[in-house]
Amino acid sequence: MPRGPAKTPLVESTQADGRSYEEIRQDCLRRKVLFQDPDFPAVDSSLFYSESIPVNFMWKRPGEICEDPKFILGGADRTDICQGQLGDCWLLAAIASLTLQKDILARVVPPDQDFEHGYAGIFHFQFWQHNKWLDVVVDDRLPTVRNKLVFLHSLDNNEFWSALLEKAYAKLNGSYEALKGGSTLEAMEDFTGGVAEVYETKTAPSNLFQILRKALDRGSMMGCSIDISSSAESEAQTPTGLVKGHAYSITGLEEVNYRGQTVRLIRVRNPWGQVEWNGKWSDDSREWTLIDKAEKARLMQNSLDDGEFWMEFEDFKANYDRVEICNLSPDALTDDTSKAWETNLFEGSWIRGTTAGGCRNFIDTFWTNPQFKLALEDVDGDNKSSVIIALMQKNRRKLRKEGLDLETIGFAVYDGEDHLSKDFFRYNPSKARSRTYINTREVSERFELAPGKYLLVPTTFQPNKEADFLVRIFSEAKAGSVYPPKPSPPSQETDEEKFLRKLFLQVSGSVRAISPFVQSVLFTGKEIQFEGLSLSTCHSIINLMDSDNSGLLEFQEFKIFWDKLKKWMMLFLSHDTDRSGRMSTFELRLALRAAGMNLNNKVLQLIGLRFGDDNFEIDFDDYLTCIVRLENMFRTFQALDKKNTGEVAMSMHQFIFLTMNV
Repeated sequence: MPRGPAKTPLVESTQADGRSYEEIRQDCLRRKVLFQDPDFPAVDSSLFYSESIPVNFMWKRPGEICEDPKFILGGADRTDICQGQLGDCWLLAAIASLTLQKDILARVVPPDQDFEHGYAGIFHFQFWQHNKWLDVVVDDRLPTVRNKLVFLHSLDNNEFWSALLEKAYAKLNGSYEALKGGSTLEAMEDFTGGVAEVYETKTAPSNLFQILRKALDRGSMMGCSIDISSSAESEAQTPTGLVKGHAYSITGLEEVNYRGQTVRLIRVRNPWGQVEWNGKWSDDSREWTLIDKAEKARLMQNSLDDGEFWMEFEDFKANYDRVEICNLSPDALTDDTSKAWETNLFEGSWIRGTTAGGCRNFIDTFWTNPQFKLALEDVDGDNKSSVIIALMQKNRRKLRKEGLDLETIGFAVYDGEDHLSKDFFRYNPSKARSRTYINTREVSERFELAPGKYLLVPTTFQPNKEADFLVRIFSEAKAGSVYPPKPSPPSQETDEEKFLRKLFLQVSGSVRAISPFVQSVLFTGKEIQFEGLSLSTCHSIINLMDSDNSGLLEFQEFKIFWDKLKKWMMLFLSHDTDRSGRMSTFELRLALRAAGMNLNNKVLQLIGLRFGDDNFEIDFDDYLTCIVRLENMFRTFQALDKKNTGEVAMSMHQFIFLTMNV
């Protein structure tokens, strides 16, 4: 079915004072001053955080560097990107790929900016970060030495869009130094919000050329690199003109007739410029004299001594080790281009002592990691569901200056539809998992899984390593949460379900439903010391689970609640270590986080005041009231803003703060 045009994403301002680019620009024009960014000032700390400044940098505006500065001169293209004295070739390779996609480039680099009409010393750029689009403003003061740009620059001395883009990305990540070292995929995802895939050229599928060409035809951004075996090899040049440990971008794929045979070619660009491949099909090689002149003119029309070159595809696979693809839409790399991806998103945190359980090597704590439900409901071929799972740790580049770097992360997928305990993981293998644990921003894998209900467990390698994370799941067939599940026929019920049904029939009577009054005497738990549930708690449970608005709980609604209750009881018991039936309000925030409820300090303070007693403790009844009401509020807020249109003009935390019954 045909697709309509892509929706323009909502964009958030990143300025500390909340003002937008246009508000700041108009204010500067009114006051007849040039913008000076207080959030990213022209000082040494914006450049480096771990070392002294090696030379005397001068921050200058483009009008102080040249006579006729231009934002974009003759269109933004690959020759506008030349690396300076900063180890961010990975970023430059992504920008080079970005210039091939004019519609995406226009979103990242809004084109209605220049040094003439309405110039106020301010420019802005848009980046994707953790499922949000952010608008980043910068002033145009750039670091120079002897009146020349020190970092990224254009071949044209009076063109500045690429240098300003690098500055905005440095601001987003805290400093220029924070951009040292990285993966091209990281920047590609931040430019597009797409999903990444990696292929090792030596073990890639036989149709890798077709995969890459199809990806390029669909606008995917692609990069490649050569592995290094030691730091001494980093940026070392090979006899064939290639550079190890260096990020290149892939800009074209073609097939040509060469001496009666079809030869596959790939075009690669080195963001350094000049340094190029010197083997077969390089700029001056004899192979070009043996193909049709019109074909040669078409392929070589943009050929300059600019770091871009052609290679035979077999030579490419022999010399490069890794190819990175960022699927933009994201569309599947299959023949079925009419089918859009289904997308699921989860966010969470690994918290020391509660949800940072480490990998399965640490079986006693592994089960405490966050667990996310995933239901694959349809198939996309061969009775399998094709999914890409991507686990991303948040803000680690920005946190480098605080001594925090990337954690080593990975994930596993298990059969199951509810929170699993330690014994399950001790005796049951995973159905799928990341190939390795690695200290990169994102780990992503493609899997073929049978339809069914699964639990995804993202982890750090070691226990008690704290970080925030984002999980994105892209599936070609429909995928979603498992709530609410369809009831099992009586003949297929488990022993536990049969017990629950018997108990339900005994308590509910002929009405076949449980009223709030009966609910209050149902749970006199043996595992937890408490006197039963209050009427207030029962009403909260009814409000949460009563999907048909009858004011009563049907058996299926009751069974869903029972599954939730088991999870909440387990969390309570993990913090009620002395089995007193009470937990500390300090521990309550850990229990809420473990339940997937990440709340800010203001809301947590409110909850502590509302439910804690004079000894800063909370009993099971109040704990259950709290967690049920919070889940109700989360659901209500998501229903109000289910289309993510921004029409609900408040955050989740504001919503909870206003609706929590105090």
